Amino acid sequence: METAAEKMNPVLDAFRDQTLYLKHNLNARAIAALNQTSIGLRDDVDLLMQQMSVSIDEANAFIAKMRAIG
Repeated sequence: METAAEKMNPVLDAFRDQTLYLKHNLNARAIAALNQTSIGLRDDVDLLMQQMSVSIDEANAFIAKMRAIG
């Protein structure tokens, strides 16, 4: 039984190393995915701000027109 236990330690050490590697690799992938998501969100927010600016300009032009008529 002691012989079997001694043979298990190197296997368990290798397993722990592989587990640590996978955790690190998955975390790096998750961070990269979040970075891509962040870039996408930033682009969406920029587009939204442009659209809001156009809407605000149109609303201001409409108000100015109404004031000129009234």
